[in-house]
Amino acid sequence: MQSIAARPRSSSKGGTPIVAIVDDDPAVCGSLKFSLELEGFGVRAYGGAAELLDAGDLTACDCFVIDQRMPAMTGMELIAKLRNLKVQAPAILLISHPNPALSARAAIAGVPVVEKPLFSNTLVDKIREACAGN
Repeated sequence: MQSIAARPRSSSKGGTPIVAIVDDDPAVCGSLKFSLELEGFGVRAYGGAAELLDAGDLTACDCFVIDQRMPAMTGMELIAKLRNLKVQAPAILLISHPNPALSARAAIAGVPVVEKPLFSNTLVDKIREACAGN
């Protein structure tokens, strides 16, 4: 049973925080959705940038978890697009092949980076931090 302290705080909009996962790998989307729901988050999963952007009410999301390597639009490009659309919810970038240039770009943009494969609670901790500050 999950302790009350481990449960995510309510979003600033009231209710359970909503996390949007954007990853072109259906297995990753499915496993992250399952894991984050067990942690008490509301989760929306999208198979790519276009699917997220076409979904509509992006301001309902409290945090975005976005894969860097996707076809058509990278994770950093999607985050820039969200900011251009005035979507200010925090984003977390998932990367499987880290490099100093990408890490520096993410740091300048204020976007935390979490490396795949996901072995520890790093992603959940980053999401909790993002939702608490949102």
